[in-house]
Amino acid sequence: MGQSKQLLKVDEETLLHRAVKTALAAEVDGVLVVLGSDHEKHKLALQDQPVDYVINPYWQKGIGSSIKIGLSKLLTMKKPPDAVLMMVCDQPFVTSDHLCRMIEIFNHTKKEVVASTYAGTTGTPALFASSIFNHLLNIGDNEGAKKTINQSQSLAFVELEHGEIDLDTPEDYNSFLQKSTDKS
Repeated sequence: MGQSKQLLKVDEETLLHRAVKTALAAEVDGVLVVLGSDHEKHKLALQDQPVDYVINPYWQKGIGSSIKIGLSKLLTMKKPPDAVLMMVCDQPFVTSDHLCRMIEIFNHTKKEVVASTYAGTTGTPALFASSIFNHLLNIGDNEGAKKTINQSQSLAFVELEHGEIDLDTPEDYNSFLQKSTDKS
């Protein structure tokens, strides 16, 4: 991206701030933000949000290292969670309603994994029951949770409209901003 994508603005709000507000609006029990590169700037951008942080000193190794650092931190809490909902900040169409629907499906179906589906694939946001935690703690540093999702025998899906749009490159970001402006 050439700069911290977490600090890119969408509707006058950073992607990171937007993602945290979305998670908090889903009325989850708590939000843990895994920070890596530029963590001091990111913490500053979230100083008004009631979230916990953990720093991933190995962020350059890949998203798997962040998943493991975050999950390990959650497992040290007095009451470890019975499930975790993982999301990234660069999917601008994730809403709190989508996250609430995922939680509702998890609570109703008792599936081990509830994943988002979009554009013929599955991915984040994704919710994982505690029975899956060991799988997540053993993923490779450079792989995400997709393999864990795809290997699950107890899986439910929630459609995420425009979930395939993520902002990984300057072209992605500029295209998204242009489309947002065209709709206004």
